[in-house]
Parts: sequence; C-alpha cells; structure tokens
Amino acid sequence: MAPARPRVVLVGAGHAHLHVVRNAAVLRAAGVEPVLVAPSTFHYSGLATGVLSGALTADRAQIDVAALASNFGVRHIAAEAAAIDRTARRLRLSNGQDLVYDALSLNVGSITPDPYRLTGQADVWSTKPLNSLACLKTRIESSICNARPDLAIVIAGGGPSGFEIAAALAGLLERNARHPGIHLVCKREADWGPRRAISCLTAALQRRGVVLVSGEVVEREAGACRLSDGRSLACDMLVLAAGLSAAPIVTATGLPVSSEGRLQVGPTLQSVADPNLFAVGDCSVMKGAPRPAAGVFGVRAAPILLHNLAALGGGAMRRYRPQRHWLSIMDLGDGTGLAMRGRLWWMGRSALALKRRLDLGFIAAMRAPSGEVLQD
Repeated sequence: MAPARPRVVLVGAGHAHLHVVRNAAVLRAAGVEPVLVAPSTFHYSGLATGVLSGALTADRAQIDVAALASNFGVRHIAAEAAAIDRTARRLRLSNGQDLVYDALSLNVGSITPDPYRLTGQADVWSTKPLNSLACLKTRIESSICNARPDLAIVIAGGGPSGFEIAAALAGLLERNARHPGIHLVCKREADWGPRRAISCLTAALQRRGVVLVSGEVVEREAGACRLSDGRSLACDMLVLAAGLSAAPIVTATGLPVSSEGRLQVGPTLQSVADPNLFAVGDCSVMKGAPRPAAGVFGVRAAPILLHNLAALGGGAMRRYRPQRHWLSIMDLGDGTGLAMRGRLWWMGRSALALKRRLDLGFIAAMRAPSGEVLQD
C-alpha cells in the first residue's frame, strides 16, 4: 500500500494561508494534503478603516474564502479551532468535529485586549474582529438618520490603531455633516512612529475635532466612561483599540509565547518547542527577531510557509528573515494617508493612493481565477 499523504491543517484565513490555498497545487505535488479551517469570509485589515470611514463599501474589503478554497481544490471547513491536542495531533473544532493532522499551521490573527471586561456592554465596540467595525459604522449612521444630536465617541488606545480609528470616525462623521465629538484616550505618550510624524498627525486630528486625553478607560457608565484617575467623559459609544494580542487558541497550545501571547517560532516558522506546529502573522513572533503585528510580515512569510509545508512531503526547509524596515500606511479618513518606513515618513493624498493600490491589489490577486507562486 502507498504511504498516507501527510495532512497539514491550515487554521485561519490570514494573508499567508490565503497564499497557500491559492498555491495548493504545490502541496499536492509534494504529496501533502491541505485542509483549511476558517470562517467563510476574510475581512482584510488593510481596508477596514476605509470601510469604517465610508470611503469604501464593505464588499471591497472581503474575500470569499469558501469560493477560493473550492477554486483551488482545498477542502474547507467553515469553523474555528476550539482546542489542540498536540500529543494526539488532533484538532477540536467549534462545530464539535475532530480533525487529525500531521502538521498544523496557525494564521489566526489577533484580538483586542480588554483587561476591564468592557466588551458586551451597550455600545462598546472592539477593533477585532474586523467585521465589528462595519457594524459600528451602521450603528453610527442609524443614530444620525434618527436625528440624534452629535455623538460622543470615546476611543480607548493610543497606538496606531487608536489614531487610525479616530481618523476614520472623524471622516465618517464629516461625510454625514456632523461635527466630530471624539475623544482619543491614550495611556501614555505615543511613540510608535517618528516623533514629527506623530506630532503632525495629532495636530491634523485636533483640527478635525478629535481631542486627545491622557489616561485609561476602566469602566463604562450610562452615557459616560470613567478613567483610571476618576474623571468621566461623555460617551455614547466606546471603541476599544488598545493594542493587539494573540487569539486564545495560541496560548492554549501550552507552547512558548511572547508577553502578548504570540507563539514563538524559529526561522522555519515552526514553534521553537513543537516542529509539527507552524505559525505566521499576528499570532506568532520570531524568537530573536521580534516584529510588531503587521500584515506585511504575513505577506512576506507566505512563500516560505508554502515551501516548508511542501517540504513535509520530503525536502529541505527554507528560513524566513523578516526585514528590519517595513512600510506602513495609515488611512486618515479624509482622502490622505500617513506613510512610515523606519524614520522616514510622509503625509498626504499620495500616501493613501499607494495604500489603496497595494491593498486593493492584494484583494484582486486573491480573487483572480489563477495564481502564481510569489517570490519572497
């Protein structure tokens, strides 16, 4: 009898796994059977604030994962991972099904930390999952249509996500002829980019009606939210945008993780403690070469992941070397963007035009009927 083909289960439909699915023929040629476990729709993070601001319709930021898997001959199970038994190499799914694997690859993205358990309360919204931002947009527009007075919106989080969400919401309110009543609550002074860039961005947001407040949101009250120092801010809607951490399924593996709960992997994208478990994107971090949670790393790691999963059928693995400098572009919700690469930066319409070209190009590539293996 012919030996069984090794089965690799892809958990999550992030940037890297979408690339692997499109190039599943490479795995099959190596004798590897791919199975994808993921929701049926992929919400692209790079366009999420464009949807929130009203500049883009929601469908332009989505990929039909089920159709993609079907087009490239990959078995797709529309579920999420509930538990991993690494000893038995068995994955328990959210639908109750068990799936045996030879190798497991995680590309499950990240979640928004909520240390004060505010999620679930009335009009408290989180930046993750990304489809919640489209729901927030609908909620705000509904309030506007009902002739509600200017909304008081509080954003908790002074990182790049918090600033970009503030800009997007300002854009949404401006498009609906409402004066932004937005408070951006920052726990500490922003230091996530060049100082001058952050200063210019802050000034631009302030001119548009966004008020920066030093502090930390710890409690949601009726019509208000309370800060750690006892102050209260008027608050009709609270948006949680205080950084990112790995999904619970990652820490539940029992494998070494970073302080944010991201799985520690080596250059071959395998866990430092379990070679049968791969991880890419926001849910992982390379030991000895830490990088922030940014989509560019998932995109760049994708060809390496594809090669190494194919190597399960025989062959040598390749090493991934994350770049030291990378381009990130924020959508400012008013037709402009802020682009940063290392200490270099620029703000303006050309920055947003570049971002749209890159992001919409990725969506178009994932929707195309056939694909090529990208070169890293």
